[in-house]
Parts: sequence; C-alpha cells; structure tokens
Amino acid sequence: MALGFVRPARPEDAPEIARIQLVTWRSAYRRMFPAHVLAQLDEQMLATGWTEAITAPPSARHRVLIAVEQAETAEHVVGFAAAGPADEQALAPEEPPLPPSVAAVTDLLVEPRWGRRGHGSRLLAAAVDLWREDGFGAAVAWVYDSDTVMRKFLESAGWEPDGAGRALDVEDLLVPQLRLHVDLSQ
Repeated sequence: MALGFVRPARPEDAPEIARIQLVTWRSAYRRMFPAHVLAQLDEQMLATGWTEAITAPPSARHRVLIAVEQAETAEHVVGFAAAGPADEQALAPEEPPLPPSVAAVTDLLVEPRWGRRGHGSRLLAAAVDLWREDGFGAAVAWVYDSDTVMRKFLESAGWEPDGAGRALDVEDLLVPQLRLHVDLSQ
C-alpha cells in the first residue's frame, strides 16, 4: 500500500481532477463507449465543472475529495470522489425520490497508473466518515454492468446490488448500469 492521504479538493485541484477523469474514462471505458464519444470529452469544460462543484456545491453535504500519493520529492493527485445527498441522478427510471438520509456517489476514480495502491479505499473510507458526520444512514452508487473492477471494489467494501437498474443512452447505444447500496450504520 502506498503512502497517501485524502483531503477536500481545492479550486486549484480542478484541472487535475478533470485530467484524471479523462484518462480514467478513456482507459476504463474504451470498450464500453464509442471511441469518438470519449475523444470529444473536453478537459477544460470538465475542469470548469469541477471548479464549480468545489467552490459552489449545492449544499454543505456535497463534497469533492482527492487522493494524494506522497513521494520522496513530491505529492501527486491520483484520484477523487464526489458525493452528496441522493437526488434525481441517483434514481432508477420512475423511482420515487430516495430519503434525505441517503448519500449518492457521483464519481469515484483513481487514475489507472496509481491503481491497486489503496487510494480508492482511502477515498471511500473518508467519504463514509463524512457521510456519517452529515447524518446519512445509507449510500448508493451506480456502476456500469461491464465495469467489474468498480463493482468488485465496492462489493469488497460491503456494498450490494439493491435491485435498481437503468441504461444510459449514449448516441443510441444503451449502456446498462446497476445500483449498489450500503448501510452506513454498521
């Protein structure tokens, strides 16, 4: 396990978060999404969105965290997590709103070259601690059916499918997802 830590993201982290998001999506999802869709993702647009998420979150319970690996001469931002109260994006089609006591993960990514070094576990543990402080009793996260790495990672941390499913329409290609959940009271 690498030496590292998790901290709240700062505005100056937004470009690095966007870069990590692009690198990770283009690697992990290259067989899931058409190549031209991944190629069209704009790093500057993503960075602008992350700056807003960091500086003007919808509520105090919306957070962006980053994972940092410590090296002898430098620190490297290697991953990030974003979560907040479950909203309409956390729902399956035609599902009623989830209770306000449910948190929803919107992103949890570690750049592939820094994977399997404990950063994802640190991000998830820090998020769980904050969710408990914020009064959440459960959390949900959508995973792509074919993203076995993320699914196994979350399941190893006690997450389970809750029976909800949906499909994202990406240029007439339906990409199925299933939702996992975890009870935070344990």
